[in-house]
Amino acid sequence: MPNIIEITDFEAPELDIYARLSEAQLLHLYEPKTGLFIAESPKVIKRALDAGYEPVSFLAEEKHMTGETLDVITRCDDVPVYTADFEILSKLTGYQLTRGMLCAMRRPVLPHVEDVCAGARRIAVLENVMNPTNIGAIFRSAAALNIDAILLTPACSNPLYRRASRVSMGTVFQIPWTFLESNVADGNISYLKPLQNLGFKTAAMALSDNSVSIADPRLATEEKLAIVLGTEGDGLTPSTIADCDYTVRIPMSHGVDSLNVAAASAVAFWELCRR
Repeated sequence: MPNIIEITDFEAPELDIYARLSEAQLLHLYEPKTGLFIAESPKVIKRALDAGYEPVSFLAEEKHMTGETLDVITRCDDVPVYTADFEILSKLTGYQLTRGMLCAMRRPVLPHVEDVCAGARRIAVLENVMNPTNIGAIFRSAAALNIDAILLTPACSNPLYRRASRVSMGTVFQIPWTFLESNVADGNISYLKPLQNLGFKTAAMALSDNSVSIADPRLATEEKLAIVLGTEGDGLTPSTIADCDYTVRIPMSHGVDSLNVAAASAVAFWELCRR
């Protein structure tokens, strides 16, 4: 039987993770051990459970304790399920519970780059992409368009933040990923050296006089290719572009010079990951 607990005490410490702690605080909650994250909606939570993520508790509207929500909590009989009607939950969390269900989960220990890239042919590298909506959209495109893994620089938004995992429709739990570490040599920072050591050619998605078209046949014939995408607005840093084996441009029309990073990722993944 599900362990359902009706909310009566808004100050209960068990509810801090939903009502009073920010996502950054959840991330660092148990340091040096890993922290928590919040997943939203039965579909997203189910994909996390399928991937082996450990639930700590649930928060759900009473009227949604049926269908997919009931299926999810039935899988986790010993996990507390805090519940109340919508009006009470809105006051408790400070925002609308738009998908009917939240789940606090433990963050896993992140894998090493070598483990994430093992057996991969096409990977994405995200440099300083700070908008969680863009992170989620990139993961969703990656899952749909044959990307084998995603690597992120330390300044990127965390893929397990609630908005990122929701926009991704839970694909952040399906695509292998981890954060890169910078390698400092001669005063220059390079995130790409470990990938090049693993046999990947690197393709910077950037506007440059030296850019090749995304349809260049050399890209399609590369056995292992890392597609490198930059932050919103500024794009990739000059040093990263210089370190890449290719600089790649998506042809544009009507005077448009660039796409949003999430849109550009979908185009790049489609063209460069066809098998």
